Amino acid sequence: MQDTILMWNEKAETMDRKELKVLQLQKLQQTVKDAYEKVPFYRKAFEKKGIKPEDIQTLDDLQKIPFTVKDDLRDNYPFGMCAVPLEKVVRIHASSGTTGKPIISPYTRSDLVLFEECMARSLVSGGVTPDDVLFNAFGHGLFTGGLGFHFGSERVGAVTVPVGAGFSKRQVTLWQDLGATVLACTPSYALVLAETAQEMGISKRDIDLRVGFFGAEPWSEQMRRDIEERLGLEAYDIFGLTELIGPGVAIECSRHEGLHIMEDHFLPEIIDPQTGELQKPGEKGELVLTSLSREALPLLRYRTRDITILNEEPCSCGRTSLRMGRIMGRSDDMLIIKGVNVFPSQIESVILNEEAVEPHYQIMVDRVKNLDRLEVKVEAREEWYNQGEEIIKKIEQKISRKLRDTLLISANVKVVAPKFIQRSEGKAKRVIDRRRHLA
Repeated sequence: MQDTILMWNEKAETMDRKELKVLQLQKLQQTVKDAYEKVPFYRKAFEKKGIKPEDIQTLDDLQKIPFTVKDDLRDNYPFGMCAVPLEKVVRIHASSGTTGKPIISPYTRSDLVLFEECMARSLVSGGVTPDDVLFNAFGHGLFTGGLGFHFGSERVGAVTVPVGAGFSKRQVTLWQDLGATVLACTPSYALVLAETAQEMGISKRDIDLRVGFFGAEPWSEQMRRDIEERLGLEAYDIFGLTELIGPGVAIECSRHEGLHIMEDHFLPEIIDPQTGELQKPGEKGELVLTSLSREALPLLRYRTRDITILNEEPCSCGRTSLRMGRIMGRSDDMLIIKGVNVFPSQIESVILNEEAVEPHYQIMVDRVKNLDRLEVKVEAREEWYNQGEEIIKKIEQKISRKLRDTLLISANVKVVAPKFIQRSEGKAKRVIDRRRHLA
């Protein structure tokens, strides 16, 4: 944990809560007005609910506004949700979704300045300065991660290496040659790089990495500890989504007690994912975000489908914004197996607490004779795998018992050989639900 608290924009990050709420209301009213006047989708949604922009007089009036969901953006593909003429759009990003139309996110020049501001705050929150060398191993392209970190790093003044994902041995070599101090990538790819370094005979003592920013996929505290131990760095969780801006919506500070939301730009709510009702402070639910500063894509009450908790307690780092807890799962990725709600993060938590296996796994859900079946494949660490079949069987039984205690259903655990499970340079595909393909 860094000793010195650094901030990029101290005035904004430590704003008095009363002053912040005044600013949020001003921005909310302007965003609602723009959405109503410039986006036909929102005008129709408001008319259907019988409300107008002038009905939003307080922050509590936000609940009068209907939700926006991902399908709304797909249904209005490509520019139906855009609130500015196309000649004002200077960049387009898109989601990495694999089903249906991609989510298009247009940016004006002002939106890009906002993006850089959020990323600069995020990086400085992790202690990044102009003295650092940042290796950006997120993909550079339609995905927001690569260019988000790129321009945020340059804004801070750090030496920025846009290495992208892939060519892992070359990356590890360049860590040494260029003196890399900061790493940005998905947590699963960080483990791939750590594994690659080990294969090359390079230990954490041979490199200068001291901090890493990881996101774009769910990861647990156990995975954080594993990354930190293998690479010798301090790991920061960063949150964002293409629809709002990209990474930089929320970031951990050095206290690692939740992610500070950039509340002057994004207004958070927590709702019951089933009923849509607002949850009480501290209750778990689905995160809903309203953009307060976007020009090209103003989103009102956007359902992220991410399950978390909001913490209203003051943080000892001095920032005054609300903190969101680590993402516990997604309301739309939740698996219902034998009538039980199962989040992949629950399975990961069990696996990463087992010393005999690697943090590489795959969850398979199938239906056999009308009954759900859960199978979990996980790689053994080489020193354990080499001890033979009897030891492997005991490891399978141990993990199976822990999963049953955690999930309240049984799982068939298969411990496989090291390197058996396919590696990912981007978002790891850990869950395969074959039931979706059954007639």
